[in-house]
Parts: sequence; C-alpha cells; structure tokens
Amino acid sequence: MTDNNDVAGLQRRLAEFAAARDWQPYHTPKNLVAALSVEAAELLEIFQWLTPEQAERVMEDPESAHRVADEVADVLAYLLQFCQVLGVDPLAALAAKIDRNEVRFPVRRRGGGGEGGGAGGVTDGDRHSSE
Repeated sequence: MTDNNDVAGLQRRLAEFAAARDWQPYHTPKNLVAALSVEAAELLEIFQWLTPEQAERVMEDPESAHRVADEVADVLAYLLQFCQVLGVDPLAALAAKIDRNEVRFPVRRRGGGGEGGGAGGVTDGDRHSSE
C-alpha cells in the first residue's frame, strides 16, 4: 500500500489511475497546467465573495470544508502529475525557491519604518513570498 504522505507514492498512484483509464495521451504538460489553473480557480471561487473574516472561518462549516479539501486535492493532484511529466521534484523546487526568497527578502526589523517605508518596514515588493 502506498504511503499517502509520500510525494513519489502519490505520483505513482496518480499515474496508475491515469494509465488504467488510458488517459496518458491527454496528460501533456500544457493540458496538466491548464487543468491545474482551472482547479485553482475553482478553489478561488469558494472564497470569491467572502469577507476576510468569513474566509478565515470557511473550514468551520462541514460542507464548505469538504469543498475546500476537494479542490486542494485537485490542485495538488494536477501539480504532482505536471511535475512527474516534466521531471520536476516539487519538494526540491520549493526548497530552492524558499532559499532564493530568503536572500531576496531579508528579515527586516519591525516597527521603525526603516528603508522602503511601509508599515513595519515592509515594502510593497515584500508582500508576496512566493514570487
């Protein structure tokens, strides 16, 4: 049995699932990234008209929690399949990106405004850690 916490094991299960249904011809990088985008948009749709406070409580409602979990699973499934097709190690890619961001966005002292001015010394360019 595959360990559900093992990325490679989950990728194997996804590949076996697709192979059993003869879906491999459709699992091209372009098609997988398009499907990933659609699933990410479906996750966004759950939050589209919620206030920030409602969004923070979305997992308190069993129905919305189930929808969020399903969409997260869809996004992750397509991302893992995309990575497998292109030979990208998603955990290594993430670790490398975090390493680069730690250099690009050094920790700044909070409070005094500092260089760049923004609240707590944070500049607009520092607000998106995944860039």
